[in-house]
This record gives sequence, structure tokens and C-alpha cells, in this order.
Amino acid sequence: MSPAQIQAERAALSAAMQDYFDGLYHSDSARLRRVLHPRALYATASGGELLARSMDEYWPVIDARPAPAGKGEPREDRIVSIELFGPVTALVRAECTLRPRRFIDLLTWLKLDGRWWIVSKVFHYDEIVVAANPPQQTSLRPAS
Repeated sequence: MSPAQIQAERAALSAAMQDYFDGLYHSDSARLRRVLHPRALYATASGGELLARSMDEYWPVIDARPAPAGKGEPREDRIVSIELFGPVTALVRAECTLRPRRFIDLLTWLKLDGRWWIVSKVFHYDEIVVAANPPQQTSLRPAS
């Protein structure tokens, strides 16, 4: 692939990732269906055992989840890296927060019929720990 082709494919993947992030932030399965192939695999072992779902099993989870956007949560997502392994194969590492969890997503993409599709979403998550008694703010002004 030429440098121009690599740049164009990276830009296409970055744009597709925005649909992915938007779909997660808005709990919008219609948006996610634009990038997650109908036969994609969803998998993690972060809960201590293998959790693997088909997309038909994943869509109801998305549709039932309260949207972070609707709860006024800050949006926290980013592309960490995009690796192209040829003209039709890529891996995107991404991070996002959907409270109460932080996710690291490893998204395998294939270019099929001229467009990029996620064919596997393998991820790790950590629970966000919120302090029960957050520290009190103190003033730096001298006492009067």
C-alpha cells in the first residue's frame, strides 16, 4: 500500500470509529450496526470467565443500557492506535468509559465490499472505584 492509501484507510477507520464511539455513548444500536458486522464476535474474560456474544445477543444489551449521554456523563473515548495489516485488515485499539467501567477495546476490522466492518470486539474492563468520602477541599488563604 502506498503512503497515500495508508493515510486514506486510516482516515476511513477513524471516521468509522466515531460511529462506534457515538453508538456506545448514546446506547444506539442502529449507529453501532453501521460498523459492527452482523456476524461479529463480542468477547471478554474480565469477569473471570469467557463471555462471548453474537451481535443478535449484543443488540438488546445496548438497547437496554441507559445512555451515558442521557445521564449527562462526560464523554471519555479515544483511539489509541490503528494498525493496518494490508488493504483489507486492521486492528484498532481504543479506550472508553461507560460508567461504572473503563474499557480497552481491541477491534479487528475487515474491509468487505468496499467498507470497513468490525468483525471482533475483544475487550478488557476495570471497575471505576469511587471514593465513599471524597477529600474536602481546603483553602490556601490564611485564616483571618
